[in-house]
Amino acid sequence: MRSIVIGFVAGAVVLQNQAALPSSTLLTLLLALAILSAWRSRSVQRKAVRIALLASCGAVAGFAWAGLFAQHYLGNALPRDWEGRDITVVGTIDSLPYRFDQDVRFNFAVERILATDGAAPVVPPRLALSWYSAFHGEDLQGVGDVQPGERWQLTVRLRRPHGNANPDGFDYEVWLLEQNLRATGYVRPDRGSPLKNERLDVFVPSFGNAVERCRAWLRDRILAALPDKEYAGVIVALVIGDQRAINQSDWKVFNRTGIGHLVSISGLHITMIAGLFAAGAFALWRRSFFTQMQLPLILPAQKFAALVGAATALLYVLLAGFGVPAQRTLYMLSVVAAALWLGRITSVSHVLCAALGIVVLLDPWAVLWPGFWLSFGAVAIILYASTGRGYAPASGLTTKEKLVATLASASRTQYIVTLGLVPLTLLLFGQISLISPLANAIAIPLVSFFVTPLALVGSVLPAPLANWVLGFAHLLVDWLAQALQWMSAFPAAVWTAPIPPWWTFLAALIGTLWLLAPVGWPARWLGIVGLFPIFLNKAAHPSEGEMWVTAFDVGQGMALLVETSHRRLLYDTGPAYSPESDGGNRVILPYLKSRGISSLDMMIVSHADNDHSGGALSILDELEVASVSSSLPAAHALVNRARDHQRCAAGQSWSWDNVRFDMLHPTADSYEIAKLKPNARSCTLKITIGTQAILLPGDIEAGQEAELLDKDREQLRASVLLAPHHGSGTSSTARFLRAVQPDIALFQVGYRNRYHHPKAEVFARYGEMGIKRIRSDDSGAITLRFGPALDVSEYRTAHARYWYGR
Repeated sequence: MRSIVIGFVAGAVVLQNQAALPSSTLLTLLLALAILSAWRSRSVQRKAVRIALLASCGAVAGFAWAGLFAQHYLGNALPRDWEGRDITVVGTIDSLPYRFDQDVRFNFAVERILATDGAAPVVPPRLALSWYSAFHGEDLQGVGDVQPGERWQLTVRLRRPHGNANPDGFDYEVWLLEQNLRATGYVRPDRGSPLKNERLDVFVPSFGNAVERCRAWLRDRILAALPDKEYAGVIVALVIGDQRAINQSDWKVFNRTGIGHLVSISGLHITMIAGLFAAGAFALWRRSFFTQMQLPLILPAQKFAALVGAATALLYVLLAGFGVPAQRTLYMLSVVAAALWLGRITSVSHVLCAALGIVVLLDPWAVLWPGFWLSFGAVAIILYASTGRGYAPASGLTTKEKLVATLASASRTQYIVTLGLVPLTLLLFGQISLISPLANAIAIPLVSFFVTPLALVGSVLPAPLANWVLGFAHLLVDWLAQALQWMSAFPAAVWTAPIPPWWTFLAALIGTLWLLAPVGWPARWLGIVGLFPIFLNKAAHPSEGEMWVTAFDVGQGMALLVETSHRRLLYDTGPAYSPESDGGNRVILPYLKSRGISSLDMMIVSHADNDHSGGALSILDELEVASVSSSLPAAHALVNRARDHQRCAAGQSWSWDNVRFDMLHPTADSYEIAKLKPNARSCTLKITIGTQAILLPGDIEAGQEAELLDKDREQLRASVLLAPHHGSGTSSTARFLRAVQPDIALFQVGYRNRYHHPKAEVFARYGEMGIKRIRSDDSGAITLRFGPALDVSEYRTAHARYWYGR
């Protein structure tokens, strides 16, 4: 069974890395063939051959199963013709709504479509919707008080799933696919429309709606008991698994100290609660013999306790939103309970593989997320490191000796997990929390044995008891957070490194397994040699005479990283998406950390518009930036935060590693002209290496293009042009393009952005001049490598996946 499961998971991993899906017919045939072959392989006598055959059959089955799953979900697509059109739908709120500012986000299960203008639109069965109180600067109607399970009639405007595509960034498109959310959109105002946005029913009975309504009820009770409390979101996360109310600043502390796994309904919490209920049920059921009921004679107490424990785990996992760590624990406990009921002894490895197989069977995309590998990896490494090690029973020991033995066992387990997950943690995150063992030694018992039980009990108690219990739980979290903040402030709290290549990861994995091998394994200390390559891994950089430029996919905004052999410059930082999310912390920083880049030599913010400066503060909060150049006003927060700031002005120039940087615009005296818009002062930078150059003009428009032409049209010549103002209708004049004569033009634009950039006529103008056009909304991040030749790589092509554009 174990070989089949491992092969099944491997097959699912291979499928999720495909650029295109095989046909449903071929996948069905492969699945049938794999099942038949596995059945026949059971009769093979040689064990090694049988295991290899079963693993191969499992791999084919996993590949085919994951592909059929994907084909089914992809079939629920919104036609391109219906993007951006108003559609009135009736359906139910089938998720826990998330409220931010005056707005709300929720998932919507469509029941029927109200056709308009004689048309019959095709709408996916589940939608991810936002309801804004204001949109594009327009005041809209009040946002509805949506609750899970309610039936609503809504007029919505939809688009197909689309997310930013960047190296080492979060893949929003596959996340939507996994949730079977095949369109996103927002609720339109119904002013002047006969079809109103209105609630039709207060509750539509179903199991899923009942679960989500219970989760909403618990969340509301907790937030009401902890009004304006800083860590109320942590209490909510521990009770119902909803982490969206936790501040990004708190997540930074939790991740730096390595306790992020505790700020959720983790496997440890589920096991503890299930075990508590099972122990109580066992004690009560066994003692019922001394009543007149004699229940143990009807059903053994062990079986009843197993049933109660499994049911408790199921209830808790449902409240948790069914995350992978919670699923893993539920399935493991369920397998153990089933083995007890059936009278079959089950090994820990069989239990782990059963849970692994069930998770991937029900959710083939689970293999794409770090939580899947960390969750199962932690259990697997503990199981591996404990093999062959016997521990003396605790009977006959004094209380003090039992305590010492317990602490020693807990310390050893923490050591095993910390060391065992080093290669995987570096591969997934590019960093290791060095303070994690100490932080977890404090946080695990506090959160598991005090905060979580108090939060669970307090969430269901009547007031004012709920307020007191939840208040005490919050106080403990507050104390813990203060300790964690102190720990995370240590300069050496986190060790960062570039994401390792496959061979260094494999060497580190072998070395780690060697170090943690069972007693009797020869020269276990030699395993440290395998870790050397991963710890000596250095950030990649251009060779002498080369330059790399990465144009990030930040949506409607600009952000480019320029690298020479020893220096790095960031030009613009993308937009701010929300008060806690921006191009800096969502796109740029994850990429820089994956590369092992912890500092920048310069950051240029071309002008004050949000889509260029929105991520700048996040960059300064996380990285050491030697200098900042911008056209921002003196009172701007970024100017005050920068360690060294100067205004960009025409005539400034410098050289790094034989690469020349020339600031062409704005002029120094333009800062005295109050009526100029920020666009008109965009810092325009030309970067030249050998005979090639790239021109970065920010959001300059036709007037500024004319100024540059009048000043010195020859200085504008460049092989690559970042389209001014995202290809707006007020820029990219024919005269300007003839002067630049680019071979390639980059358009950093958002998918179906509200400005309709690039304008059709402007985009066509580039094409008519024979200029190769590359759009970030189509291509994702764009990498340019300047050297003897110019190499261009588009992320959605180089890292093609079957869900892109689907």
